[in-house]
Amino acid sequence: MQGLDLYYMLELVPVILGYVPITIGIAAASMVLALALAVLLAVERVVKVPVLDWFVVFFISFFRGTPLLVQLFLFYYGLPQVLSFLTQINGVTAAILGLTLHFSAYMAESIRAAITGVDRSQWEAAHSVGMTQAQMMRRIILPQAARVASPTLVNYFIDMIKGTSLAFTLGVTEMMGAAQKEAASSFLYFEAFLVVAVIYWIMVEILSQGQKRLETSLNKAYAR
Repeated sequence: MQGLDLYYMLELVPVILGYVPITIGIAAASMVLALALAVLLAVERVVKVPVLDWFVVFFISFFRGTPLLVQLFLFYYGLPQVLSFLTQINGVTAAILGLTLHFSAYMAESIRAAITGVDRSQWEAAHSVGMTQAQMMRRIILPQAARVASPTLVNYFIDMIKGTSLAFTLGVTEMMGAAQKEAASSFLYFEAFLVVAVIYWIMVEILSQGQKRLETSLNKAYAR
């Protein structure tokens, strides 16, 4: 049995770290877009606009019910065969699109639950002072729902960072893609994937600690 090549692993660490900005960039862009889309989907699920609600239900069901990898392949390899203008799409764009749509479906349900969890007296008070539906959502309901949904949304961001590891299947050289290339050239697959696993683990732990601090901060105003 051959032992671990620790020297190789130490040499590999800075190489993999060099691709952290790409991983974070893909995840951050996807998170911003997914959050914006999820808010719109969640609000629609609450107000239930005729016809549009059916489309939103279908959208959420499809993207929650199919694997992320299948969706990525569908956007990068499948859709360009149907829609010719998508032939110019690159792997990074396809990864961001896939992550955005996939996680927006999950986030929409979390935000919807947070919105419906706001006390009904808040809704009634907003109506009593003559607020429109849009004003009520923007000024009263969504700010309160944000406090409830924030910890869950951070969890989705953590999952999104881990989900970026699938981008290498689209030819994107991020952390996992870099580890795959290094392993293929050195044949030290265990060492290479162990290094990238530990780096992902550290990143997730840092974000988890940030999530705990965020929860504490958000709950201070409601502590008795």
